[in-house]
Amino acid sequence: MGKLYLVPTPVGNLGDITLRALELLKTADLVLAEDTRTTGMLLKHYDIKARLQSHHKFNEHQTAEAVAERLAASDETPSNPLFTALTDEPSANTISQIYALIAPPQVVRASLPR
Repeated sequence: MGKLYLVPTPVGNLGDITLRALELLKTADLVLAEDTRTTGMLLKHYDIKARLQSHHKFNEHQTAEAVAERLAASDETPSNPLFTALTDEPSANTISQIYALIAPPQVVRASLPR
């Protein structure tokens, strides 16, 4: 089974991102973002090649189902990892849907420094 990472991203200053968040984004196969323009600039700035997909309140039901299916179907091995990073502010609904569809998903939260 693949892994879902919740990765907070900086607002305004690209330098405010943590090394852990960058490491997770670099290993992700798919990055879901509410604002793909802002997240796209972040990924480009740090030369991160992960696929970027729009995720917002108008498509979150479809996105959650698709992500849950991808995570569940993944035959994750060291040579074939599947990591999905969810940036911006994912709704509780999205996380709840993924939990309901995959029992239980492995969710890791990367924190911003305090």
